[in-house]
Amino acid sequence: MKLYRHFLTIHIKSLMQYKVSFLLTTLGQFLISFNVFLGIYFMFQRFHQLQGYEFSEILLCFSIVLMGFTLAETFVRGFDLFAATIANGEFDRILLRPRNEIFLVLAGKIELSRVGRLLQAVVILFYAVKTIEITWSFDKVITLVLMILGGSIVFGSLFVIYASICFFTLEGLEFMNILTDGGREFGMYPLNIYGKGVLKFCTYLVPYALFQYYPFLYLTCRTTNRLYMLLPVAACTFTIPTYFIWRFGVRHYKSTGS
Repeated sequence: MKLYRHFLTIHIKSLMQYKVSFLLTTLGQFLISFNVFLGIYFMFQRFHQLQGYEFSEILLCFSIVLMGFTLAETFVRGFDLFAATIANGEFDRILLRPRNEIFLVLAGKIELSRVGRLLQAVVILFYAVKTIEITWSFDKVITLVLMILGGSIVFGSLFVIYASICFFTLEGLEFMNILTDGGREFGMYPLNIYGKGVLKFCTYLVPYALFQYYPFLYLTCRTTNRLYMLLPVAACTFTIPTYFIWRFGVRHYKSTGS
């Protein structure tokens, strides 16, 4: 952790060399995701419910998924940009260093400009928590925290899978954006509104539902099954196949020769 904090300090000092650029980029990130919020707001001005879900409940889903995605994009950005690391030969140097390559890719790129999007997610979350009809207790607070952490780990794992594909294609495949950016977009709403097929996919293949839909049912008292609050922990096991996919890619990596 000490070395990671050192990398983080370097990134912060680098950003502060161009303060205006950092502030404008942060503002831009805030406004981009704010447009999505406006879309939800205007929809609920016309339709006051969505399959029985209230506006504040949708905002709770939206903020949790947005926060999880933003945390992943902030701290796992090195894997999202891994195609360039392969192309310019930087991964050769990473493999020669006396540290684990996963740690070095993680620490090599920390996208702190995403703080604008994170700030919006925090504001919307506080608004949703304040207005939603939930009797908050310790176990529900823990559930909320686990949902956010589970979301960041699942989205981070998807970025690692995207990077692993680059070992064979050199360029990342665009279909992965369906699972990352697409997952953020359709995760704004409870996943059951898309039908049983999508819900099964998001439960057993890419576990969005384990950190979003099922714990959400427990938060909103649609179920009293306490096991639902622990499902975000189960979602974190997605890192296991992700790790093996990454190791498979590393074993088949061929140096650029540069």
